[in-house]
Amino acid sequence: MGKTTGFLEYPRTENPYRDALERLRDFDDLHTAQPADARRCQAGRCMDCGVPFCQSDFGCPLHNLIPEWNDLRYQGQEKEALVRLLLTAPFPEFTGRVCPALCEKACNLADNGVTNRDNELYLIETAFSKGWIRPRIPAVRTGKKVAVVGSGPAGLAAADLLNQLGHAVTVIERADRPGGLLLYGIPNMKLPKEIIARRVRLMEAEGVTFLLNTSATPDLPDAYDAVLLCCGSRKPRPLHAEHMDADGIYFAVDYLTAATRGVLSKAAPGVTAQGKHVVVVGGGDTGNDCVGTALRQGCQSVLQLEMMPKAPESRPDGNPWPQWPRTLRTDYGQAEAIFLQGSDPRVYETTVKSIRVDAANRIIGLETVRLQKQPDGKLTPVPGTEQTLPCDLMLIAAGFIGCEEETLSRFSLSADARGRLLPKDGSHHLEGKLFSAGDMRNGQSLVVRALADGRNAAKEIHAFLL
Repeated sequence: MGKTTGFLEYPRTENPYRDALERLRDFDDLHTAQPADARRCQAGRCMDCGVPFCQSDFGCPLHNLIPEWNDLRYQGQEKEALVRLLLTAPFPEFTGRVCPALCEKACNLADNGVTNRDNELYLIETAFSKGWIRPRIPAVRTGKKVAVVGSGPAGLAAADLLNQLGHAVTVIERADRPGGLLLYGIPNMKLPKEIIARRVRLMEAEGVTFLLNTSATPDLPDAYDAVLLCCGSRKPRPLHAEHMDADGIYFAVDYLTAATRGVLSKAAPGVTAQGKHVVVVGGGDTGNDCVGTALRQGCQSVLQLEMMPKAPESRPDGNPWPQWPRTLRTDYGQAEAIFLQGSDPRVYETTVKSIRVDAANRIIGLETVRLQKQPDGKLTPVPGTEQTLPCDLMLIAAGFIGCEEETLSRFSLSADARGRLLPKDGSHHLEGKLFSAGDMRNGQSLVVRALADGRNAAKEIHAFLL
């Protein structure tokens, strides 16, 4: 696939970041695109490997036909490559920007694999720019009506496929714009919001209806032939400390939502890090996004507390290829903090012991403590390692623990011990006309996994309706 010796002839090059000083002044796209010739060479690195682990369960939840469209792109057949890509990938313009690219680490070239994420982004953006992407109007309608509750990645993917299968689809979203956490949980510099709006306009032209500022009601099954709940895993994991009600303490998703609303409205956000000492509690992508956002808002300093030890530079024992490597990764926000502050913002094996507030109940500082991993795997505080940090804004990015209680009670549903609506038989069918998909069904995970699960749920609903 591609060029047999391409991986030997063409060095691996990803889409480069914009200059750090330049990109820290705005919330525009982090990257600049490479020209068509460069992308052709990168597609040519996809070798005739025989067993393409990139499209296996290790590599791609969507099972994208990666070697096929890389080969077609290298041969100059861009339209044909796009057709192969769109057979399995509903929104390459999303995954081409925010997917961690499991496929690249599962590549037979291992950590020096093919730049699949940039390649798929090139294909879809080329298609939009050349007018190849046009509304696909189903030739036949089934007469069945489906409500999809939630317009995050799972909801959009399910709505897209259900509509193409001929059903009348209505997406119900309680926010003012469609997109779910794609819109308000991922900063604009990682996923420009016009990209989401462009896809929504296309889906509307294809027949999907969006009801915004609307909450789902228990009587939905009376009005629709099937109801798919894609409400996400939006219940944040709290910190157990005093003064959690202090002014200046926010969950990461609320902070990122306020930042995105500010970008979209071109007005000052409701919560800002400007001039403040910021402490982000939690690692992962969300914690990094908080660091990058705080820097763009002009914070005075930013630290990121992580409970776990620093990851190793190379693969640990028990983490072989083609699994995702559990190694140290410095993302854009952390790299920007190093650039501005001169040191890594991450403080490992550390957690919050107590919160300091002033007379007006505003946060003014934190007391942290080091943690030590015990033989049974538990993390325990190390006496004598306490440290006081200045903090005007604390952002909790400790993950999510399940779907919201309000949604469960509204439909008289019970979640499992992990807060998921995952049927015992492993299907998407809850009861009667109700189905679940995405993070609500599986727990917090990746956008690409939510897309795949939404499509699988759509296929199950299609069979149910027929």
